[in-house]
Amino acid sequence: MKLSFYFLKKIDWLYAAPIIVLLCFSLVELYSISLGQGGANSEFFRKQIIFVIIGLAIFFFLALTDFHNFYSYSNYLYIGAVIILFAVLFLGQTINGTKGWFGLFGFGLQPVELVKVILIICLARYFSKTSIIARPLKHLVVTGIFSAILIILVMLQPDLGSAALLFVIWIIFLSAVDIPKKYLFSIAAILLVIFGVAWQFAFKDYQRERLIAYLKPSAASPNYNVKQAIIAVGAGGLFGRGLGFGSQSQLKFLPEANTDFIFAVIAEELGFLGVLVAIACFALLLFKLFSGLARSRNYFGSLVVVGGAGLIFIEMFINIGMNMGILPVVGIPLPFVSYGGSSLISHLALAGIMHSVTQRTAAKQ
Repeated sequence: MKLSFYFLKKIDWLYAAPIIVLLCFSLVELYSISLGQGGANSEFFRKQIIFVIIGLAIFFFLALTDFHNFYSYSNYLYIGAVIILFAVLFLGQTINGTKGWFGLFGFGLQPVELVKVILIICLARYFSKTSIIARPLKHLVVTGIFSAILIILVMLQPDLGSAALLFVIWIIFLSAVDIPKKYLFSIAAILLVIFGVAWQFAFKDYQRERLIAYLKPSAASPNYNVKQAIIAVGAGGLFGRGLGFGSQSQLKFLPEANTDFIFAVIAEELGFLGVLVAIACFALLLFKLFSGLARSRNYFGSLVVVGGAGLIFIEMFINIGMNMGILPVVGIPLPFVSYGGSSLISHLALAGIMHSVTQRTAAKQ
């Protein structure tokens, strides 16, 4: 009883509640998709239950763990990240043209999801123990190099969407620590040059087609997924068509309904009100993180929250933008909602670490 009381007292349930609601959205919609397709995709639902249980256990464990431990072991975490990204290139499974998964007891483990969390911790440690004002160019180059090592290894899979997110994490930290704007503009210029070269020599045909389909919506086949997602979002109306009654998702018109386009399923089956609740959950979670950040006096912890909250917001924004046709399809999951054990467990682990930061800081006030 004492342990249960301690547990209940130490957890900020207003922080945990939106995460739990989003997990419920995930399970309900995956069950609905399975139900509407005669149980054909029930395996996704059953596996997601296991992922949710494991992820919540990790979330609560890390939420009650001292986040300073990650400061001490960040160098080892980085070395581990490099090793697993190297290993997956040689020992990994290829799915949808990307060699980025380890097969483990019938489950797929995608290490890049964990690497995102590790990069946040490592960058937070580096910037929290250095003075940026004295030699900003040096710190930009150093952090750029060890971020680039991870990015290049992910690009070799190739997984451009995840590689882009690792790069965005680095940019979030540069902005947070007030790197002079001239360096950020220089990075942007270099990126334009790299993009032009990559378009000519590195991009695969399907990657070019995705961008062309985004810029020219009249193009037929490459834009099919987005068109079906937009139809699903618009068909939901105010209250939705009901669980198991979304024509786009249930009749398999909407590809990747359980992962990239699960937001469109929510919109079609639960309508604008369901979408509003889901977005409100993200808004409450981010509000809790940034309100805790305002009270923080630990620089390392503050940077972890900035990086983690920034990652969750960017992924949410990109995924919803993909579903509404305002951003190109880049295979970014909706945090806490899309099917996938690696993504779900990594996001819950990150949320647990950020909870530890905000709660331990608040306890010292």
